[in-house]
Amino acid sequence: MNFIPNTKEDKELMLKEIGISNVDELFRDIPEELILKDQLKIPKPMSELELKKHLENIAGKNKLQKNFIGAGAYNHFIPSVVPHIISRSEFYTAYTPYQPEISQGILQAIYEYQTMICELTGMDMTNASMYDGASALAETCIMAANITRRNQILLSKTIHPEYIETVKTYAHFHNIELIEVDFENGTTDINKIKELISDKTAAIFIQNPNFFGCIEDLKTISNLAHEKKALLVTCVTEPASLALIKSPGELGADIVAGEGQSFGNPLNFGGPYLGIIAAKKEYMRYVPGRLVGLTKDTNGKEGFVLTLQAREQHIRREKASSNICSNQALCALAATVHLATLGKQGLKQVSELCLQKSHYLHNQLKENGCQTPFTQPFFNEFVIRLDNFEKTIGELERNNISVLKLEKFYPELKDSILICTTELNSREDIDELIEVIKKCN
Repeated sequence: MNFIPNTKEDKELMLKEIGISNVDELFRDIPEELILKDQLKIPKPMSELELKKHLENIAGKNKLQKNFIGAGAYNHFIPSVVPHIISRSEFYTAYTPYQPEISQGILQAIYEYQTMICELTGMDMTNASMYDGASALAETCIMAANITRRNQILLSKTIHPEYIETVKTYAHFHNIELIEVDFENGTTDINKIKELISDKTAAIFIQNPNFFGCIEDLKTISNLAHEKKALLVTCVTEPASLALIKSPGELGADIVAGEGQSFGNPLNFGGPYLGIIAAKKEYMRYVPGRLVGLTKDTNGKEGFVLTLQAREQHIRREKASSNICSNQALCALAATVHLATLGKQGLKQVSELCLQKSHYLHNQLKENGCQTPFTQPFFNEFVIRLDNFEKTIGELERNNISVLKLEKFYPELKDSILICTTELNSREDIDELIEVIKKCN
């Protein structure tokens, strides 16, 4: 970010305006013993040119990693038009429609975002929006309990483990009982669901594609849920997959929670990201956040309005669905511009590249003797078992290749890694990964 410093005269003018003589007076309420004096060894000031060179030298020490990590954060190409549009002052400084009657531009952008997400998920409505995928899934936990008047939820262990931890935190304070369902061959054990589901079950939570990249049998699980008048909540962490596989709505989902980072939002060391909640129309009033609608005024002119605002700032506190609901509209705007730029065919091509590259890598590793613990179909990430685990991981690190070790989340998979490819993984980088693993195994 560019920085234009204030001149000495500017500072004196500002100090005079607020009625103090120096900057130290701004901190006069802080006890003297807590104020740092000369402990900070700050170097002498630099000119703009010197500072740029200094920062370039620091940045030059970074290693350029060949990224094969997915697991909820995906390295997709972002067209330059995306940061250009969202950096315009009309959007960048006024992305929350607190005065909706004069915020037609951002309201239209949110309306378009909602439309696109509904088309991808197969749902009737989408909110705008949540902090991230984990908090969105946790909010749907509360939604499901409120809708069904039940307090038991079946939670697949193939959901992102960090999402599960977030759900547990929310559920604890709402007295919601969580029952985790084991997996078999990389997908949720349907026989376990049959054993565990009961008239107390509010919903079954399934991620698709799941944390291992495998495709779940949503249709069968949907039927099991609806037989007990429970809901099917589907979690999606890689929404690019929705361009190729059937939408959750087509497969019987009642609510979809997900992460929209893949669309126009960079990895950014973990945020800010974009939480998604989409649902059937009948559950609209249980959804936290905002909903933008299209209407006409008395003169017949179309306009955009905030149709639904379910936060306690807007309605009676006891009727609020949630107060922890950030309007991540700038991130949603990035997703909107990204999807509009790619178009339906462009998004499909991106998804096909992800699919083809991951299957090429998977097949090459199998041909070179790597074991794959799961045989289920997958989209763009998969699990492989390494014979010489520590040696292989060390060699990958020396070659600046990043993969995800699974032991942290699944002790039973301590000798396995999760590998992901997107359209940004080149053939050369993929072949290098194959050679490193081949050499170690």
